[in-house]
Amino acid sequence: MTETKNNNGLKVAAGLLGVILLGTIIYTVSLYQDKKKTTQMLTNEKDLVVEDLNSLKSEYDKAIMESNVTNEELVGARDRIAKYIDSVKTMKADISSLSRYRRQVTTLKAERAQLLKQVDSLRSSNSLLAMQRDSTFVELEKQTVFNDSLVVQNTQLADAVERGSALNLSKFSVDAVRERNNGKLVSTSRAKSTDKFKICFTVADNVIAEAGDREFYVEVLDPQGNVLGESFSKSNDSGASVTYSKGTNFYYENNTLDVCDYVNKPAGDFQKGNYMVNVYDDKLKLLGTSKFILK
Repeated sequence: MTETKNNNGLKVAAGLLGVILLGTIIYTVSLYQDKKKTTQMLTNEKDLVVEDLNSLKSEYDKAIMESNVTNEELVGARDRIAKYIDSVKTMKADISSLSRYRRQVTTLKAERAQLLKQVDSLRSSNSLLAMQRDSTFVELEKQTVFNDSLVVQNTQLADAVERGSALNLSKFSVDAVRERNNGKLVSTSRAKSTDKFKICFTVADNVIAEAGDREFYVEVLDPQGNVLGESFSKSNDSGASVTYSKGTNFYYENNTLDVCDYVNKPAGDFQKGNYMVNVYDDKLKLLGTSKFILK
């Protein structure tokens, strides 16, 4: 009887232990599953934070690439995000840390919106400045073309005025003369009788020419082509030069003016043959040529 009671007590105790063990196992499994779910949730949350940070970094990379100039604020913000990404990837996920980074992502998004707004404003300003600069360049180019045109016109006008103000001869004559005892000069065609050459020319009127003292250069060439007289030399700005027999000075007042001058015979008598006389202005422009023969 007593043995039977003991057996029943053992059975009851074993049953209770079984129930307790089963409950413990069920509780342990439940705790493990809850921990696994929590770990997975934290991992997913961590991945979402990293994804948000990578998205922000990509937007900064795009903004920096599209910017014409390096924006230090954009570069600094992007580099900070890169550090946050490294920190989140290597951290041990927990609710406190993830909450802190979630708040940081929200702050970074607000900062990104503000910075990108500034970049857009700067880009608009730069576009406006570029348009104004291009417009200025166009106007400057137009002004340059206009100025060049004025220079050409002024040069042409100056050339026209210079040509128009140049003096010209309306008459030109050369005469071999002999001086009589009474001082009177008479024409001759004989070389032995010639004492000097009388060279006369008429300067035409010119209202735009500058009035004042003028000098023309008379060049007399003998039959051998030699210059008679003292053989002076004259050069102009273009480098041209002429050897002349005599400089003839006169005062010009814009009206027709008759001028005569003389070239005396050399040490001996004048030679027989063909002679040529040229008259040049002060710029060595040939104004007239005359030829004659001494017998």
